[in-house]
Amino acid sequence: MFEGFQQARVETSQAVIALTRGGTGPPLLLLHGYPQNRAMWHRVAPGLAEHFTVVAADLRGYGDSSHPPDAADHRAYSKRAMAGDLVEAMGRLGFPSFFVAGHDRGGRVAYRMALDHPARVAKVATLDIVPTYEQFARVDRHLAMSGYHWYFLAQPRGFPERLIGADPEFFLRHTMGHPAVRPPEARAARFTDEAFAEYLRCFAKPEVIHATCEDYRAGATIDFDLDAADLAAGRRIGCPMLALWGERGRLHDVVETWRKWAADVRGRALPCGHFLPEEAPGETLAELRTFFLESKPAAAA
Repeated sequence: MFEGFQQARVETSQAVIALTRGGTGPPLLLLHGYPQNRAMWHRVAPGLAEHFTVVAADLRGYGDSSHPPDAADHRAYSKRAMAGDLVEAMGRLGFPSFFVAGHDRGGRVAYRMALDHPARVAKVATLDIVPTYEQFARVDRHLAMSGYHWYFLAQPRGFPERLIGADPEFFLRHTMGHPAVRPPEARAARFTDEAFAEYLRCFAKPEVIHATCEDYRAGATIDFDLDAADLAAGRRIGCPMLALWGERGRLHDVVETWRKWAADVRGRALPCGHFLPEEAPGETLAELRTFFLESKPAAAA
């Protein structure tokens, strides 16, 4: 995977971020979701690298990035903290501003980054999410069943960790192959053996299991509160935004929802389930390439 790309670790003030970098042109940061790592972009990154300097990074606590100690208020795994890591890392790579695309949890980091660091984010794309506040606000029995892991992973420290740790591979396979996330007919072509092995290598570590649970605990607490405060204050994303989602997933009214949160939003559904870059790599590549090529931030210093 990522042939011709370079692997690196960038030390920031709060974490060490593992990343894969390749290509030339304006900088584009790619962020993964749960329970994956930067390997999820392997089908899309080479095509993007023909036009951009692609940086695919592991979020703090995930993949090969470091695992900062958590706190009682879960602040260490808030999307604000994760966004801060990556803004700092991109600065250390020489990028004063950049594009960012995030899937799932990475999408939540991406839109928080656009809200907290508007001078650094030139454009933002989110894949298969609505804001965290909206996600909790719209829960019904169908969403609760298909998204049960939001509530399971956010339970007090030790409970989900112990259950997942008893058989991490079983939990990973169940989570990434749940029929509510991906219909049976799409399963065969979803993940390569090489990519899944990379997900399992990282996810099976106890420190990663714990950190990823902290991510969801932060989602149910501090991330929700930050979103609620921004919504009440009328604070919105100012840069252009692209919202993509899987038509066979559980989201609806995606663009309309994001228009409450961003001034300039476009988007559409792609013919897949939740894991867009792996289920519909060609369509995902085309949408991201078109959106980000419309204008370009400063290249590397």
